[in-house]
Amino acid sequence: MIRENKFQSLGEIGSTEMNKTLQREIHLARNIQTKLLNGGKLELPSGEVSGISIPARMIGGDYFDFYPLSDGKIRIIIGDVMGKGIPAAMLMILTRGAFRSAAEVTRGPGETLTAMNKALYKDLRTLGSFVTVFCADWDPIEGIFMYANAGHSLPVIIRASVGAIDPPDLKGVMLGGLPGQNYKEEKLRLQKDDLVFFYTDGIVEASNNQGQMFKIERLVQLLIEHGYKKASDIEQIVIDSINVFTEGLPQKDDITMVTLKVTAR
Repeated sequence: MIRENKFQSLGEIGSTEMNKTLQREIHLARNIQTKLLNGGKLELPSGEVSGISIPARMIGGDYFDFYPLSDGKIRIIIGDVMGKGIPAAMLMILTRGAFRSAAEVTRGPGETLTAMNKALYKDLRTLGSFVTVFCADWDPIEGIFMYANAGHSLPVIIRASVGAIDPPDLKGVMLGGLPGQNYKEEKLRLQKDDLVFFYTDGIVEASNNQGQMFKIERLVQLLIEHGYKKASDIEQIVIDSINVFTEGLPQKDDITMVTLKVTAR
């Protein structure tokens, strides 16, 4: 009996140490993901770009990125990996790295998504997953906003002079959905004080105690009311509004947004 208790105690100690190690690694993964996703803002003479991601768990599967391209345009990407937790986070990091690499050898959002689907399709099928992605290039000099879509929600666009406008619709197949996809592009011209708000469905599907969802209509109205403010301030207003609406309920899905605010043209 003493011998059995001894082995049982050793087993419990080993299990406790393993759990501690796992928790440390999860916290490390969260720190890495937080630094990759929430690494700062981009301010230009003609506009600003800001983004934030709040995972529902310790680590999440939402993804966003923005960075200057060699031709002077600004690449903006937002995506949502199917699933949650560590597997989704690993795919998110894989997707981010692939997009960064593709920026050096592809031209335009459509060509980039086409290359990404080709590069990631086999891995995503093996893992039984897929990624929705909206990819855009904004030319801060000419004001042209060119984009392609792989199954993601279109951004909300608030025109300072008229309010919300509907961009030319593009759906596209999510990355990993079908092989051999060629992604089309659409474009529009942005003007001074226009706002482009990219988001994942964790925002519009956030629910309150009555089972009601935040919904796109509430988000659009919020952006119309506060669209004149700085990009980071708008994001904080959206987060605060979701928190008030959900009445303290635990967050069920990752919440991610990127805000492009045009300040000159």
